[in-house]
Order: sequence, then structure tokens, then C-alpha cells
Amino acid sequence: MDDVPQRKSSNIAGAETILLTRHPEKLADLVSMGATVKPISSDDTQGLIEATQNADALFWLTPPKLDAPSLRDWYIQTAMTGARAVHENGIKRVVNISSLGAGAGPDLGTVTLVGTVESIFNQTYSNVLHLRPGYFMENFLGQLKFIQQSNAVYFSYASDHDIPWISTDDIGDEAAKYLLDDRWAGQWTRNLMGPENLTLLETTAVVSQVLNRSIEYVQVTVESIQQQLALTGATTDVQRELRNLFRALGNPDGIYATPRTPEAVTPTRFEQFVTYKLLKHILT
Repeated sequence: MDDVPQRKSSNIAGAETILLTRHPEKLADLVSMGATVKPISSDDTQGLIEATQNADALFWLTPPKLDAPSLRDWYIQTAMTGARAVHENGIKRVVNISSLGAGAGPDLGTVTLVGTVESIFNQTYSNVLHLRPGYFMENFLGQLKFIQQSNAVYFSYASDHDIPWISTDDIGDEAAKYLLDDRWAGQWTRNLMGPENLTLLETTAVVSQVLNRSIEYVQVTVESIQQQLALTGATTDVQRELRNLFRALGNPDGIYATPRTPEAVTPTRFEQFVTYKLLKHILT
């Protein structure tokens, strides 16, 4: 999904959900649940303005575009498109998915870029909340074939690197809460860091326990990931930005060294994710 405006409605949930996406065919399940889907990309200025007329709130997520000649330009272009829609339609609330450490420095890949996105939306003078999550538990879903074929998972981070794992379901719950609540105001950020930091050795131990078989953690190089990105069609610039991202996330004194605060805690534990989501995919 590129962005999701919310409109007041008479349904039980109290809101009409409009999903804007480049790939509407992927959202059939949500349509069956009552959502409206429109085939609009986040860089379609006029289409976005028209789709968000009368919207009370806008959910914004900037996905990396692997074929972008310049990932930085893509992030800026889409953010300016979203900001223009907010300004022209007087959208009262914006919830933007950013990143822990957003804008903390240059050459941090998308962590640097989402800091720019935050600044652009803040210039709308609307009420804007930037949710800054840690590392998605769902990134483990990309390891399914390796778990099934070789009983291993492969990431570029040191085995003892503390990572604030968070469920995307928890991120969605927080976003929905603020999208539907018209009592907050201002422009602010909120870190979301899951219930605890875990190393890759600790997470694979949990996976091993739930699956009842030994799963090994294998650290790979950032360069090998970059080679895989090239095979998927990622441009040279996108490869460079994501290489910078992986290096930034793997820095033990970097982004993930952010101190925890009570409001950054979210409920879903890694064991719950493995039991109720990862295991489900392995069994199907």
C-alpha cells in the first residue's frame, strides 16, 4: 500500500477506509472486508489529490522503489505529492510510517530519506505523527525458503547485535488508533521498539524451539545482499542506498542503540510472531 486515507462513514467501525495502491489485485481480501481500493501510485499528484478529497486522515508509507534511478528523488517526490494533497484538501491528521533514528545522519540509506519525508510533511502545518518503528519481525518471512530447505536464516548483522524487533501488526494498531482519534494535535514523533531487543542468536533459538528443530543463524555480507538486489532489478542507486541502510542497522552504536522508553513498547513478542504467523506460512 502506498497510502490510506480514512473518511467518516456510517459503518460500525466509524470510518470508511480507502486504500491507494499500484497493485489493487493484491488487496482482494481487504475489499471483501469493506475497504475501497483505488489504483493510484503515491507519486500521482492529481490522482492522490482527487482520491483524498474530504478525507479526515491520511496514512502514509513510502515503499522503496527498486527500479528508481534515484531513491532519494523518489522519496522526496512522493512526499511532496502527499504533502500537496494534505494541504489542498485540508486533511486534519497524517500518520506517517518513518523509522527509528530517522534523519540521524547522512548515508544511512532509507533511514536518512524518511527523515526528509518527515520534514516535508511537517511543512503542511497539519497535525502529523511520525511513527518510528524498529526492525520488522515480518522480515523473517523472507527467510522461509531457507528455513525449509537448509534449516538456516541469513542476515547481515552480527550474531550478538541487539535489535528492537517489532510486529507490523502492532505498528498497524498504533497507526489506526491515531488515524481514528481526532483529539490529538501538533507534529511529533513516537518510537516503536517492540517488547524487547533480541540478537539473531536469540531469535533463531526461538524459531528452533517453536519448530522443534535446530535452526542455524548464518551471517552474510552486505555485498552478497547487494548482489541479490541486483538480480531483482534494483538500480545501482537503490543498491547503494540499501547497502548503506544495512550497514547503519548493523552498527552496534548506531540506530538500534536508541534507549528504550515505556511508550516505545508494543505487545507482540517474537515467540508469538513465530507461533502464529511464521509457523502458519511454513505449514501451508
